[in-house]
Amino acid sequence: MTGFAARERQALAETLATIGPDAPTLCTGWHTDDLVAHLVLREGRPDAAAGILAKPLAGWTRRVQDRSKDRVPYPSLVERFRSGPPAWSPTRVGAVDEAANTLEFFVHHEDVRRAAPEWEPRKFEQDHDDELWRRLRSSVKLMFRRVPVGVTLVRTPNQQTVVAKPATPLMVTVSGTAGELVLFCFGRKDAARVELSGDESALTRLRSAPLGI
Repeated sequence: MTGFAARERQALAETLATIGPDAPTLCTGWHTDDLVAHLVLREGRPDAAAGILAKPLAGWTRRVQDRSKDRVPYPSLVERFRSGPPAWSPTRVGAVDEAANTLEFFVHHEDVRRAAPEWEPRKFEQDHDDELWRRLRSSVKLMFRRVPVGVTLVRTPNQQTVVAKPATPLMVTVSGTAGELVLFCFGRKDAARVELSGDESALTRLRSAPLGI
């Protein structure tokens, strides 16, 4: 069976192709043409993509991304993303693709879907939901490293938990399905359908804290 990342790549490409280049996304300042240019750059130009993680190089990355968007027609960028990474890319290997792209593609797909009016959460098969939760658990402490309060995530409806940030005098619980928790942890707080509980001052600090890798 094709892996989750590969399936989500195809689903995201189809959504991008259908919605067109000028649709809004949840990524501040980006439309869908910016998003697909980012996805293609991330896989095809690791030299230029360094600014995604290294802030001093962010300007260089943005310039290369904008040039790609200006020079390559939007449908071609979408098809380039749909066809997968270059032959030399490690993500051609299934296990590497799953590790690098499972959460990335899910979050960016929702960036497009949830910027549109009257969206609804997608329903996943159990194995997809389990995979999102497994991938989130492995990276959640990194995502919450700058959060000043303790945080526990609760996956509903089965009530599985993971401590995202060890307890402090202030503790917050974030509850939701695996997909909604992923979105919250990647900083899409306003678009994630989760429930927050805890001391009000702790909730305020969590809402304003930066999240994500």
